[in-house]
Formats: sequence, C-alpha cells, structure tokens
Amino acid sequence: MGRIVVLGVFVADTAYRADRMPRMGETILGKSFALGPGGKGSNQAVAAGKLGADVSIISRLGDDDFAKMALQTWKAANVTPRVITDATSYTGAAFIFIDDQTGDNAIIISPGAAEEFSTDDIAQNAELISGADVFMTQLEQPIEVAKAGLEVARKAGKITILNPAPAAPLSRDIFELCDFITPNETEAEALTGMTVATAEDAKRAAEALVGLGVKTPVITMGEQGAYLHGYGMTPAFNVGPVVETTGAGDAFNGGFATALSEGKSPEEAVRFGCATASISVTRPGTAPAMPTREEVEKLLSG
Repeated sequence: MGRIVVLGVFVADTAYRADRMPRMGETILGKSFALGPGGKGSNQAVAAGKLGADVSIISRLGDDDFAKMALQTWKAANVTPRVITDATSYTGAAFIFIDDQTGDNAIIISPGAAEEFSTDDIAQNAELISGADVFMTQLEQPIEVAKAGLEVARKAGKITILNPAPAAPLSRDIFELCDFITPNETEAEALTGMTVATAEDAKRAAEALVGLGVKTPVITMGEQGAYLHGYGMTPAFNVGPVVETTGAGDAFNGGFATALSEGKSPEEAVRFGCATASISVTRPGTAPAMPTREEVEKLLSG
C-alpha cells in the first residue's frame, strides 16, 4: 500500500438545472438540484483512498455543515484529513447552473477558507509530505503554496505530481519541481500555446513541457486515453455508456498516483489511471463515482 499526500481544496458542489439562467431580479423554477462533494484535491484523494492507498489530504475548511460533508466524504474513502479549520470563514462552495436544453453549464466558485492557504500550512505539514511516497497537488489553492509543497517533496526525494488545473501561467522553477505534470488537452494548450487534439499534438506539447523543465508530462485526452511522454498513447477503456465526465481527470490522477506509490512503472501507472477514469465516467457525480480497487483490477485483467 503506497503512501500519498494530496494538497488540495474541498468544495461543496450545488448544481441547479433549469431551462435557462434567470435574468437579474428574476426568479424561475428549476428542474432539479443536487448537492455533493467536489474540489479537485478532494476528488483525487478520494479516488486514491478507494483504490487502497494510504492517503492524507492537507486542506482548509470552515466550521460549518459543508465541512462536515468533507470529513464524512474522506472518512468513507479512508482518507486521513490534515485540516486547518477557520471558524472565521466558510468551506468552499460552487454554484453550478446547467442548461436543461443544451447541457451547457456556468459555474461560480467561492473558495472560502481555502483562499487563506499559506506556505505556513506547508511548513506545519512538512514531515507528513516528506514521509509520503507521492506528493500531488493542483492549482485551486494559491500557486506559491503548491510550489512550497512540491519543494518539500522534492527535497525529500519523493515523487511529485502537479495537476495544473485550473490552468494558470507557471514559471520554470515550478515546472522543474515536477516529476510528472498531468494537464488535459485544454490545460496543455494553455501551458504551451499548442492546440492538442491528436496524439501527434500531444507529443509536441509534451516535448514543449519537457523543454520548460518538466521531467515527464502526461496529457489526459478524454475518450482517447492519455499520452505519456517517451511512451505514447494509452487508450481509454470501453466500459459502458458515458453518464458524466465531470471528475474523470481527478479519477485518472488518483489512480495514477496510487500506482506510482506502489512502485509501478509510469506506463503501468497511466494504464491504471485510464482504467480508473474509464469506470468513473459511467456513473453520475465526482467523488461518489470513484471506483474500488477490485473494479479497476477486474477491468485491467479482463
């Protein structure tokens, strides 16, 4: 069982479905409502936990009902929380409007307590990070905090993974801290300025990321699978009808980190991540859609 530390954010997703967005000052009736756990860091930790990894998450929460949801979500997935509670703020939340006619969405995210992440939080958890096999983070918390976590892990000789989402400009000194970087097509384009739609596009973008200082880029490409620099494409698995793709990237990252923490090769880890993501998209939701180890192993051996 590998040891993983995830630095990341929890957000309570509140999803509203209606025929259209209301105009300012207007009230309309919606078609449905759903409340569930979200946030990239949280989703990735849950994915790894359900796969059997020994995973801890460093995060910031308020002292409220959404914080209780976070703790319950992590407990159910065997994720150990290392939480800084800020009673003067609130746990992050997202308003998600879904157009019932087109499926398009509009999102407002209020990070709340997570906006107060600081490098002091990393210093307080340096021993935890140094004791892991894999350290993984994203860009939903301040970039300087993600960088500080990567620095601690790199100094301790641990495997470092950066999921650069949401996409943001990054300096070379951050890229050089990454053993692996895992953008999707859109994020890879934002980082390199190159359109990424095919395997050949992914190869060029991965080479550009290596030129920026990354050791090994992995570009996730939805139903096509994932491109691993120096290896090529690993196809996605055809498990069944796609229900929801939200959280597929988080599922991949959780599976990828789990496999690496167990000593699997990058090629094996990408395949493990693709299997994890392929199962997750056949179910609604994000954290609730993450598969078990038994399900992933069955798919890989089938």
